[in-house]
Amino acid sequence: MIRETIEDVGFQAKLIEEEMNQKSSQVCRIQVNGMTCTSCSTTLESALQVIPGVQKARVALATQEAEICYDPKIVDCNQLLEVIGNTGFGGILISTGGDSSRILLIVDGVNTENCIKLIKNSLLALQGVQEIDFDLQLKKLSISYTADVTGPRDFIHVIESTGSGCYKASIFPEGREREEHRHQEIRQYHRAFYWSLVFTVPVFFTSMVFMYIPGLKNVLETKVANMLTVGQVLRWALSTPVLFIIGRKFYIGAYIALSHGYANMDVLIALGTNAAYFYSVYSVLRAATSPTFKASDFFETSSMLISFILLGKYLEVLARVKTSEAIAKLMDLAPKTATLLTIDDKGKVENEEEVDCRLIQKNDVIKTIPGSKVACDGLVVWGQSHINESMITGESSPVTKKTGDMVIGGTLNENGVLHIKATKVGSETALSQIVRLVESAQMAKAPVQRFADHISKYFVPLVIALSFCTWASWFLAGMFNSYPRSWIPSSMDSFELALQFGISVMVVACPCALGLATPTAVMVGTGVGASLGILIKGGQALERAQEVNCIVFDKTGTLTIGKPMVVNTRLFKTMVPQEFYELIAAAEVNSDHSLAKAIVEYAKKLRGSEENLAWPEASDFESITGHGVRAIICNKEVILGNKVLMMEQGIPIPVEAEEALAETEGQAQTSILVSIDKELIGVLSVSDPLKPEAPEVVSILKSMNVESMIVTGDNWGTANAIAKQVGIERKYVVAEAKPAQKAEKVKELQDLGKVVAMVGDGVNDSPALVAADVGMAIGAGTDIAIEAADIVLMKSSLKDVITAIDLSKKTFQRIHLNYFWALGYNLLGIPIAAGVLFPSTHFRLPPWIAGAAMAASSVSVVCSSLLLKNYRKPKKLNTHDLQGIIVE
Repeated sequence: MIRETIEDVGFQAKLIEEEMNQKSSQVCRIQVNGMTCTSCSTTLESALQVIPGVQKARVALATQEAEICYDPKIVDCNQLLEVIGNTGFGGILISTGGDSSRILLIVDGVNTENCIKLIKNSLLALQGVQEIDFDLQLKKLSISYTADVTGPRDFIHVIESTGSGCYKASIFPEGREREEHRHQEIRQYHRAFYWSLVFTVPVFFTSMVFMYIPGLKNVLETKVANMLTVGQVLRWALSTPVLFIIGRKFYIGAYIALSHGYANMDVLIALGTNAAYFYSVYSVLRAATSPTFKASDFFETSSMLISFILLGKYLEVLARVKTSEAIAKLMDLAPKTATLLTIDDKGKVENEEEVDCRLIQKNDVIKTIPGSKVACDGLVVWGQSHINESMITGESSPVTKKTGDMVIGGTLNENGVLHIKATKVGSETALSQIVRLVESAQMAKAPVQRFADHISKYFVPLVIALSFCTWASWFLAGMFNSYPRSWIPSSMDSFELALQFGISVMVVACPCALGLATPTAVMVGTGVGASLGILIKGGQALERAQEVNCIVFDKTGTLTIGKPMVVNTRLFKTMVPQEFYELIAAAEVNSDHSLAKAIVEYAKKLRGSEENLAWPEASDFESITGHGVRAIICNKEVILGNKVLMMEQGIPIPVEAEEALAETEGQAQTSILVSIDKELIGVLSVSDPLKPEAPEVVSILKSMNVESMIVTGDNWGTANAIAKQVGIERKYVVAEAKPAQKAEKVKELQDLGKVVAMVGDGVNDSPALVAADVGMAIGAGTDIAIEAADIVLMKSSLKDVITAIDLSKKTFQRIHLNYFWALGYNLLGIPIAAGVLFPSTHFRLPPWIAGAAMAASSVSVVCSSLLLKNYRKPKKLNTHDLQGIIVE
């Protein structure tokens, strides 16, 4: 049955016996501490990829996170964390997404292994509990369970009832480690920068300011031992803690990188600052032991370098946090608490209790009052109200909800009291799935990122080589008097001048800017998309969308509203309409197609009563994908479908039926032929109104040099009529296409060199959505279509097709600008730091200024990406009715 369903939607499938029950996969997210540049992320990614059982690993520098898909039968999270630690980084497990029903609890009072064993045994006795894992150090309990059977309140009750009530359990704040780490990182850099200033400012003043004030100059030049002065001792004493206490993070990072066989940003910082510091130490020690040697020191260079780099890192971390604000705003849509109702056997409310929303279990009844948010996805079992769903679906007008209607968690109840039965909780809710999709998108690398990854392999070693060559060139030039002595500042000799040029080259180069150019822009771009109701599944989807030059539209539910209605019935044989619709509704009630639902709804209206809605039993039901249905009803063979189906079944079509088909199709209506016992009985006319924005969208796409096509399973007459209404020429229309034929048409266009986007909403569109360069699913469509697509248009508005393309173009313009700045900065900064301008202008870049420039380059790239937050939709679009998931 599963294979038949797969084949019905256009794919080929066969059962592979050997692989059953053998392969499994799970996804975990890990916070990674200690990454400084692209070299770090690529090294860690490579280390994770080679672990047996790891199927795919992605490490994002911008989010400081790793997303790993692995086989839990071969490797577990603890082993992954161990590998991350062995590579020189710290790891904190954020989540494991293998089980959709999984919860973390924090349990107080647990101190021994016996306590753990007691709690585990008590929980495993509960029906529905699948797996338990306990972290004694964090007192964190992880429980995988069947949500239909049990839930978190049951677990807490069992734990607190175990051991004479000496244990207390509560929801573990998932994601707390991630937020705490970010805030801790900000605090660390802020504190480090503050303390570096305490020491660096006096170093700066003693070397650059006080030397020009007569009284202070005399004090600083007072000899301590031989030629060693008070000023040199002060600068040595003040700069040492800046390097080896406040700035030890960079030296530890450099040691870890080199010990694992790669070079990162920390290596450049360590080499540059150590070169200046240890030369200065050598110089002052020689002065202390010599009555004639006059020392020149660069202690201010090393300490100011560390201070400026710390400032840059602090600003960079602050900016990086802002790039992921979209996820935080999405998560804030969910309410913190909910009112849980206890209902007796007669349906009356016995008790009301305010609980944490994370404690809601399936089948709980939740009370939602006016002005409050819906706590979870569920079914209205009592009451009537209007729900504002704009933050999820983009529908600007409140939607009426009454008994039997579904509601979405995170939406706003406006005016009535509702009792809602929970159907989806925790990670199963629509809001949780949107958050997970956006998180995954921000982890996914755009193909253009490979450029930076490739450069990062050679960047740091190349810079070290250039730095050494710069020092050697200037030193040898000075040794052989290749430039006038007047070029050398009075406080230096030729060796010291060469050393300053070499250090400047080493610290001015910035691989961080290159590494952050793409991921930060992708993060902000996908976040902006989410705020506009456009869920973009990663950098690759963004990159391909900006290249699209041909868009293929499905008709039903895409160009049309997707709510068809029966508008006319024509019978060719004498038959009571109620009896006629009784038979065809009994067949169509077994189908989930939108046209089938329209027919059933019309049949219900003809009955004129809501009671006794059971239809005659259908046997031998068969859904013929793309054509219609067939069933035996009341010992009669009933076939409903298009003209092709009737011809395949050998059913003759009379002249009057042909005329009815031509008439309805000319009015952009869909004709459904009805046959009973191999005789054509009637024709139904079903109308699905065109979306009002469709003609405008096609016109705008044409002005953007993007071709528009219609590929539909509907008949040619209706397809051509719709095409005429929206402004698409007949040669760009393909009708009566099966799912596989839609995918074939997409491939034909790709073979012609076009970059194709497919816009659809149904199961029958999923093969084409997968085949297209960019699949765009209408948010009101089926789960299969949404899963297959690269971009999900949550508001079901065609205008968002244009917004998605425009946003992707703006994002990649920003990426190209980031690369231009990052590369341009290095290509310009390194020669200037090496002294290319010095012979003609006597301008040189002191190492501390070079370090400040390096820090500023990373911050500027992140800030450049953050400017995408100011994105506005194209002016061509009339946006008065469009709202996003997040209301800014």
